[in-house]
Amino acid sequence: MGMAQPNANLISSDKVEGTAVYDAAGNKIGAIDHLMIDRASGSVRYAIMTFGGFLGIGEGEHPLPWKAFRYDTNLGGYIADVTEDQLQNAPEFAGEESWSDRDWESRLHKNYGSSPYWEDTTTSTSRDQSTLR
Repeated sequence: MGMAQPNANLISSDKVEGTAVYDAAGNKIGAIDHLMIDRASGSVRYAIMTFGGFLGIGEGEHPLPWKAFRYDTNLGGYIADVTEDQLQNAPEFAGEESWSDRDWESRLHKNYGSSPYWEDTTTSTSRDQSTLR
């Protein structure tokens, strides 16, 4: 039986959920509620954050592209590389139906200045999608 390596880069999703999120100045702005994972590639695409009324934004779920986050070992949480304006001007999240609207996803990525994951040529989606249904 293999031994777990304490410095491994992999982490269980249940360890990410509830993790604090900070702004670039190190101020806590919310927490990760859950992740959205691409069914075909297995890659994390979005983190759904809860802000709890941060910066005038009502409490609720706010999706951010996963690429907007980086983990900070000193803080023990994620830093979201986003601005107050980006958070306030993000397209309104309408729950599950938002994920079937590619135009909405495009606006979300444009708002955060990130390239959409479906345009990322470094992500492998070569697995047979018919076996994933």
